[in-house]
Amino acid sequence: MVLRKFELEGKLGEEARLIESGVLIDENPLDDTPEFHEFLMACRRGDLRRCQELISDGVNINGKDRFDYTPLIIVCALAERNTFQGERCIYNALNDRIRNLLLQYDFSKSSDPYVYWSTHISTLLGRTNPKTTDITLSSGSRSFDLHKFILVARSPYFRSKLAAVPDTTTWKLAHTVPVQSFLVVLRYLYLGEVPRDIAPAGSADSEEDILKGLDKVSKQLEVESLWEAILAGGDRRLARQRYQAEVERARGQFENFFKDNVLGHKMVVDTDQVKDVKWKYDNSMFADVILRADEPIDIEDEKSGQATPTKDAPTIPIGPAGDQESVVKRKSVLYPAHKAMLIRSEYFEKMFSGDFVESQREDHLRIITVDCTPAVLEIILTFLYTENAVCPLEHALDLLYASDMLFLDGLKSKAALAISTLGSGTSNVLVDRTHGEAQRNGDAGEEAEQVEMEPINIYDVIHAAWDLRVQRLEEFAARYLAYRLEDYIDEEDFQALIAESAQRITVREETDTIELLDDIRYYLGDRFRLRFEDAGLEEMMDESGEIIDTDLAAAMAQQADLSVDAKNDVPEQSQNGIQANGNGEPQDGEAVRTLDGAEAEDEFASDAINYQILQRKIDAMLDRLKLDA
Repeated sequence: MVLRKFELEGKLGEEARLIESGVLIDENPLDDTPEFHEFLMACRRGDLRRCQELISDGVNINGKDRFDYTPLIIVCALAERNTFQGERCIYNALNDRIRNLLLQYDFSKSSDPYVYWSTHISTLLGRTNPKTTDITLSSGSRSFDLHKFILVARSPYFRSKLAAVPDTTTWKLAHTVPVQSFLVVLRYLYLGEVPRDIAPAGSADSEEDILKGLDKVSKQLEVESLWEAILAGGDRRLARQRYQAEVERARGQFENFFKDNVLGHKMVVDTDQVKDVKWKYDNSMFADVILRADEPIDIEDEKSGQATPTKDAPTIPIGPAGDQESVVKRKSVLYPAHKAMLIRSEYFEKMFSGDFVESQREDHLRIITVDCTPAVLEIILTFLYTENAVCPLEHALDLLYASDMLFLDGLKSKAALAISTLGSGTSNVLVDRTHGEAQRNGDAGEEAEQVEMEPINIYDVIHAAWDLRVQRLEEFAARYLAYRLEDYIDEEDFQALIAESAQRITVREETDTIELLDDIRYYLGDRFRLRFEDAGLEEMMDESGEIIDTDLAAAMAQQADLSVDAKNDVPEQSQNGIQANGNGEPQDGEAVRTLDGAEAEDEFASDAINYQILQRKIDAMLDRLKLDA
C-alpha cells in the first residue's frame, strides 16, 4: 500500500513519539562511537589484526557512519557484479582476508544471538520423539503434553503449585475458559509467536470470549506481559521488539532455574559409590536424567602411591600417620538434567530417540557418563540451558573436544575463538619480543622473564586443530609459532611436529610442501614485513624472503657469524633486545642485540639479521629431517 505524503509524515511523527516515550527502540544504524570509527579506519587500512580485536571486543559491525557507509562496504564486499559500483568495489578491494572475516561473523545479517535457543524451546511444544514431557494439561476433549520445568521456570503460578506437589502428572483446566485461550498462553510460555488472529476461522468461540479467557488465564498464571504481545500484533516492528524482549526475559528465567535446580543440586560422591545413587523421577528438580562427570586423576597422587588399595590387602598403621587418611579417592559429580534441553545436542537426541539403553525408562533416573571434567560439563550445560557460556582458557581445549563429541558446533566455535584470540585485546602473546617496545610493555624484571609461562600448550592446539579440522586454530598455531619461533625452533617436539605435518600427506611427492611450515614462514614474513617496509629492506629481498643485495647479504652473514663467538660474552637479559626509540635507534647509546647475541646498528638491522637467522635455522632443521620444502 502506497501512503500519501501527509500519511507518511503522520506515521513518521507517531513513530518518533513512540521512540521518545520508550515504547519503540530506536534502530537507527548511525554509530558515532570511537570504537566504531577505529573499526572503519582499520577496514580502510587493511589492518586484519585490529579488525579481529575490535570484533572480539563486541564492536557494532552492523552500524553505519554519517556517510551511510558500513564496514562491509568499506572493505568492498557489499557489491554486485555487472554494476558500475560493484565492479569498482571489487577492483579497489584492499584486503580479501578482512572481507572474509566480516562475512564469517554474519556481518550483513540481522543476527539474534538466541534464535537457535528460542526456536528449540518453541519446537518442544508438540514434539513427540523423543518423549520428554512429564505432565498433561487437559480441557474437555483437548490435552496438552508439557514439561514441568518449563512451566516452573516461566510461570510463578506453576512454580508454587508444582513445588508443593512435584509428582503431579495431570492437570485439569477450567471448562469455562476456551481451549484457544489456553493454547495462546502455552505458545507464549514456549516462546512461540502470538497469532494475529486470536479467533481462527472455524473456531467455536468468539474473539471476545477468547480474549476474556486470555485475561483470566494470564492473571492466574502471572504472565501479564502476554497482553503487551497481543496488543503489538498489528505493528510488525513493535511485535518483533516485544518478542525479542520476551526471549531475553525467558532466558533469564531459564538461567535462574538452571542455577537453582541443576547446579544447585549437583552431588559430589566417590566414583566407586556412583552405582549406589538412586534418584526417583518425581523429584523437586523435575529432572529425568543424571549426567556424570569424573574428576581428573591426579598424576602426582599416582606417582606418590596414594591409590585406592585392594580390600584384602593387610595394612598395619604405625605411629601418628596411622590416624591420617592416606587414600585419595577419585570423585565424581552428578548433575540432574532434563532431556528436553539435552536434545539440543544431536548426540543426546540420537541417544534418547533410538533403540539405545539410555532411551528406556527405569525405576530410577539413569546415570549417563560424559567423557569430560565436571568444569567442562558445567560449561556445556550452561550453553544448552541458557545459550550463554563463558569459556576460560584453561578449559578451552577440553571443551573443544567435548563439544565436537556432542556435535555442538556453536560451542565448538566459542572454544576455538577463546584459544585463537590469545593475541587480541590486552594479551601480548603475538607481540614481537625482540623489539624494545614489546620489552618495555612486558618486562617486569629479569626474574619475570625467566619464569614466564606459556598461556597454552601450542602443540596440543595444533594437534586439536588437525584432529577436529578447525582451520581457525591451524592458522592461529602457525601465527603463534612464527611470533615465537626462536623459542621453539631448537626443540625436538617442534621438529617432530614439522615431520608429522609432512606425513599428513598420504602419498608424498618431492614437489609437495609442508603445510604447517609454509604457514609459519608466511607469518614469519608478516612479523618482520612492516619493519622491512620502514627500513626499505623489502626492495632488497626476493619473493622467498632472501636478500638479493650481495654486499648487504655478505655483511649480514659476517655479522651473524661473529655473533656466535660473542654469544657467550653477552648477558642473558640482553639477548631479547635493547630498548630503542621510535626511529629504531638504541636508547642511552646501547647497542641492539640480535637473537644470537651479536650487536646490531639499530633495530632495523637487527630485524633483518634475526629474520635470516630464523630462516637458516629452518633450513638446517629440514636438512636434519631429510625433508624438502
